[in-house]
Amino acid sequence: MKQLTLVQAINDALRVALEHDPRVIVLGEDVGRNGGVFRATEGLWETFGDDRVIDTPLAEAGIVGTSIGMAINGLKPVAEIQFLSFIYPGIEQIITHAARLRTRTQGNHPASLVIRAPYGGGIRAPELHCDSTESLFVHIPGLKVVTPATPRDAKGLLLAAINDPDPVIYLEPMRLYRSVREEVPEGWVEVPLGKARKVREGDELTVIAWGAMVPVASEAALQWERQGVSCDVIDLRSLYPLDEETIIESVKKTGRVVIVHEAPKTAGLGAELTALINEQAFLYLEAPVARVTGYDVPVPMYALEDAFRPDVKRVSQAIKQVLAFE
Repeated sequence: MKQLTLVQAINDALRVALEHDPRVIVLGEDVGRNGGVFRATEGLWETFGDDRVIDTPLAEAGIVGTSIGMAINGLKPVAEIQFLSFIYPGIEQIITHAARLRTRTQGNHPASLVIRAPYGGGIRAPELHCDSTESLFVHIPGLKVVTPATPRDAKGLLLAAINDPDPVIYLEPMRLYRSVREEVPEGWVEVPLGKARKVREGDELTVIAWGAMVPVASEAALQWERQGVSCDVIDLRSLYPLDEETIIESVKKTGRVVIVHEAPKTAGLGAELTALINEQAFLYLEAPVARVTGYDVPVPMYALEDAFRPDVKRVSQAIKQVLAFE
């Protein structure tokens, strides 16, 4: 198996999908000749040509609308939105059409399309490049939402998303694009949608995270493990559908929970997870669920970016508070 970064694993998944299925089309701004702003599509245009790897105008509503039309007609479009913050002009198409096609046609025409989007901070990008608005899409019935935290999951989740009959929002944590390498299987390999990954095993506290917050949560848990406190660390991978079984099983085992996400706190996915835990495992809790999140402000410019994003120190402090509750 090759040692790949997360962005290389995405490129590998796209290459495999284009080779295996002639219905797969990659489209987006600069995905062709330039290979994408992060080089996620590098080399695909040279191999598969203009008909399979399509450079589009700078028009997100057009990219999404075109993808929906392709899906209705039996193709499998994989659209790239350069940054998640640029997707807002296309949200009407996603909500009104992509998410409702299966219902509208009584199941006869599901919209098999994938919308890829880099998201989150940590790379010193300017305003409207670093939003974490995953909760917007999780809230829309008819959409599936996934985000990888490792190269292996990046490939497996993307191929599973391409193979899924429903529209999938595939969020790529920019901070992790080139931060780690691992062995990634060759060929077609899928990671099931709706299944979380257990990063660490422990008995005293559960830490739940996704995307770029997974390494942060893991490092905080490792620091506490050195002090004799073992933590379950769960990488959700699939934000919708949620792997409720893995979450609740862990909470019932540990009785204490810290949720970590980069998005603003109010109405973030952490609030939904807290409600889920209260509904299904309240009597097992030994302390209130703690959330370590971004703040309820727009993502700040470079000098304050590190203060905005959750870090190991903030997560470790939350773990300390939850452990100390009696």
